[in-house]
Amino acid sequence: MSAIVLGNLSCMELLSDLHDSMIKVSVQNKKRWQLAFATIYCSRAFLSRFKSRSRITASSLDQISSNRRKISPDTSSRIVIDVVQEHHLFSGVDQSSLTKLVKEKRVDRLAEFGGVEGIASSLHTDQQCGIKGDPEDIESRQEAFGRNTYRKPPTKSFFHFVWEAFKDPTILILLVCAALSLGFGIKEHGPKEGWYDGGSIFVAVFLVISVSAVSNFRQNRQFDKLAKVSNNILVEAVRNGRRQQISIFEIVVGDVVCLKIGDQVPADGLFIDGHSLQVDESSMTGESDHVEIDLEKNPFLFSGTKVADGYAKMLVTSVGMSTTWGEMMSTISRDSDEQTPLQARLNKLTSSIGKVGLAVAFLVLVVLLVRYFTGNTEDENGNKEFNGSKTKVDDVINAVVGIIAAAVTIVVVAIPEGLPLAVTLTLAYSMKRMMADQAMVRKLSACETMGSATTICTDKTGTLTLNQMKVTNFWQGKESIEGKNHSVIASNVLELLHQGVGLNTTGSVYKSGVSGLEFSGSPTEKAILSWAVLELDMDMEAVKRDCEILHVEAFNSEKKRSGILMKKVEDGTFHVHWKGAAEMILAMCSHYYDLEGNMKALNNCERTKFDQIIQGMAASSLRCIAFAHKQVSEGENDEHKTIQEKGSTLLGLVGLKDPCRPGVKQAVQDCQYAGVNIKMITGDNVFTAKAIATECGILHPNQEANDGSVVEGVEFRNYTEEERMEKVDKIRVMARSSPFDKLLMVQCLKKKGHVVAVTGDGTNDAPALKEADIGLSMGIQGTEVAKESSDIVILDDNFASVATVLRWGRCVYNNIQKFIQFQLTVNVAALVINFVAAVSAGEVPLTAVQLLWVNLIMDTLGALALATEKPTKELMEKRPVGRTEPLISNVMWRNLLAQALYQIAVLLILQFKGESILGVSEKVNDTLIFNTFVLCQVFNEFNARKLEKKNVFEGIHRNKLFLGIIVVTVVLQVVMVEFLKKFADTERLNWGQWGVCIGVAAASWPIGWVVKFIPVPERPFTSYLSLKNLRGL
Repeated sequence: MSAIVLGNLSCMELLSDLHDSMIKVSVQNKKRWQLAFATIYCSRAFLSRFKSRSRITASSLDQISSNRRKISPDTSSRIVIDVVQEHHLFSGVDQSSLTKLVKEKRVDRLAEFGGVEGIASSLHTDQQCGIKGDPEDIESRQEAFGRNTYRKPPTKSFFHFVWEAFKDPTILILLVCAALSLGFGIKEHGPKEGWYDGGSIFVAVFLVISVSAVSNFRQNRQFDKLAKVSNNILVEAVRNGRRQQISIFEIVVGDVVCLKIGDQVPADGLFIDGHSLQVDESSMTGESDHVEIDLEKNPFLFSGTKVADGYAKMLVTSVGMSTTWGEMMSTISRDSDEQTPLQARLNKLTSSIGKVGLAVAFLVLVVLLVRYFTGNTEDENGNKEFNGSKTKVDDVINAVVGIIAAAVTIVVVAIPEGLPLAVTLTLAYSMKRMMADQAMVRKLSACETMGSATTICTDKTGTLTLNQMKVTNFWQGKESIEGKNHSVIASNVLELLHQGVGLNTTGSVYKSGVSGLEFSGSPTEKAILSWAVLELDMDMEAVKRDCEILHVEAFNSEKKRSGILMKKVEDGTFHVHWKGAAEMILAMCSHYYDLEGNMKALNNCERTKFDQIIQGMAASSLRCIAFAHKQVSEGENDEHKTIQEKGSTLLGLVGLKDPCRPGVKQAVQDCQYAGVNIKMITGDNVFTAKAIATECGILHPNQEANDGSVVEGVEFRNYTEEERMEKVDKIRVMARSSPFDKLLMVQCLKKKGHVVAVTGDGTNDAPALKEADIGLSMGIQGTEVAKESSDIVILDDNFASVATVLRWGRCVYNNIQKFIQFQLTVNVAALVINFVAAVSAGEVPLTAVQLLWVNLIMDTLGALALATEKPTKELMEKRPVGRTEPLISNVMWRNLLAQALYQIAVLLILQFKGESILGVSEKVNDTLIFNTFVLCQVFNEFNARKLEKKNVFEGIHRNKLFLGIIVVTVVLQVVMVEFLKKFADTERLNWGQWGVCIGVAAASWPIGWVVKFIPVPERPFTSYLSLKNLRGL
């Protein structure tokens, strides 16, 4: 902060007076006066006016210099000094020195601060209990060190999207035509009358641009909201001795944060304590090797990196823009211009139709120009428009501009730019609704791909079940201890159980005066801890005081166990404790404790009995966890830092009940009815897996065990490639699976042509989530690594939400097909009518403004109406849509050709015979054609709601937006015809003429109903047009 010291005494006295008055300033005004404080402070120090309060010494100036602060001497009586201002509550540390310390990984510099303890002390942080965490404490830390947010690049403004819309070549051509038409019109007819033609085109073009810009702008805002939600990660921090989950944005310098496998490091900081901590720093350094973090050699942790193994506590030293991650993220903007596969296919379709439109427009242009210059066109008075040299140049140019405008407008109508807009709208709408249905879309393409899913591979815990674990069974030796009768457990075994539960855990117990005991950790850890504390009377703090943990082997999904090496403080003996999947722990044991606390050998006969106990619990849908112990000598574990496995003694078995989620059986049945196979992939043993799968409806109760529907991971892994490909379709349940087995199954299913969705929550699930067509991560139990590898985050971890995502995926595809049918009907009808009329009569029945209005109805209002239809039950009654199937199905061809042919026939009759049939003038007849054409589209919009069902009005009362758009369209059409005569080039119609228009347009309903009785072949119509088939013919 700069302090300007003026060399005269009067200024110094003024500053002194200011200082005295500052004492009386309220706390609220403190920020406003910070600059004045610093100025007075530095000036007094510099002039040595109050030596006792001066803090600028040679050493502190060196400190200032090292932190890139400038000391700028001046030859005048004024000197500028930049000083690192320490916060009055945190002496000895400032933001720049803490930031530099971690960024440069200076262990020697850390020692100068007194190590991690010294920095924690300066930040008023207790390494075990964390910060106070009250509002005043948080505010003072944010004031001193900043917030854990970063500057975001400016979002795209509304005018950016207006400019993007202006760049459309057809819009630019129309604007040029409008400008020329406006200029010549004013020149010929004067400002009062001459602006109508050109001005009308201008207004219509700007209306199209505005609607397009608003749609894109709203979608962009939708992505911004999504980014905020996806970036709001929950972090476990210790405040006032209590472990609690807080938003990553609420982390402050001084916080103690708990890290486990899969977590993202929320800020820069220092390692306090932990075990086997390895961090993936590839996001920062590009190096793929994991970095080991420890207290002595490398205690530095960087924001944005991921925990690859182990667990730890860290002290936060820098947040937000003071971290390298913050600086990097502030320069990166989230790009919402991602193009989905469906959008890519639609762009190709748009391009193909556009080429046809261009060809037609060019033909119309040539025909109209030839007819004009050969004298075959007449003006309103029946005179030839072109008489060679007699015709004024202005009239020729005006006529040519009008012809070009008509041709260009045909191109505008012909090019269905509404198709990509419809996809954008339906995706944005479905994303918003899916968010309400507990599914957050991270990747747009997943929305539509989910509609084609043929197989869903799901986890068990937390997805099919509630993930609310509770210990319901405990076996000591071969005896089951029922209820709370734990006094029968031998004291020596009870002590070992306390050690095994209290030390070999990543959970914690917090004693709260208000709510009693609070347990934190994973659901399994919380269940075991609460059982040990409430039923075995374990005092976790006493256990930790009496024992010292020397080494930890953290739990991972491959080994399915965790272990510790500990030393008893009392007698100096060394002990190993293991906890994990019952059959894995049992395989490590050579002895067991009986109910009296005696150690007995575990022979084959006894081992079989324990296997039966485990199988019995598993068959009751219980998760079986075992505890084992072994006393070791001091040097046994020193060689390779590994914990001994063999020769352990079994302490006991616990069974944890995790009930199935309500509604999950119905969701599974819905998916199966929709032609989607459900496969359960779990780490639990085969008996637990079968019991849960039967309960959820994935397996039938009477299904044979040896029919290949249930396998274990190791068995599937050991199949040959051919065996796997042969059996993978039959498999319904895979038990004791590793993440590699899940990946292997996904690869096999994809090779067989399946579209695969996979759920996952662990760090090791990331490869399978990336490999799958749709990766679904869990919002509650999922690690940050899993979420970043996924396409959709299931926020409530519920399988029913997975089924909802499937329904929405099909809805997206179905809505796009509805709009394509509606859009192409208009395209075909408009092109044919304009082309035939131009070639035969030498004029286009629909003017540029009228065609632009039709274009607006089709592209924007039509897209909005049809793209926001909600999922219906019949969507789940069809088979999955293959990803190679054509967008325009045979059913759609049947529907759109019938409607288009009807519209063409009616409008051409009106064009050539309308005046004589209805006895009206040419101007009224043109208005009738325009009005009938628009109303045909309004009625056909209802037909497009249902591609196959005959009742197109079903559920229409629930879609308020659709009804609103129909009403708005009709009202605007009435305004166009009745009130904007000069703007739209129309004549007022009487009630009878309106009745004729409505009657002709309404006939599209019975036609649509009758046409749906015509059967269509399964084979796509376009396949008959392929080169191979033509050669065959």
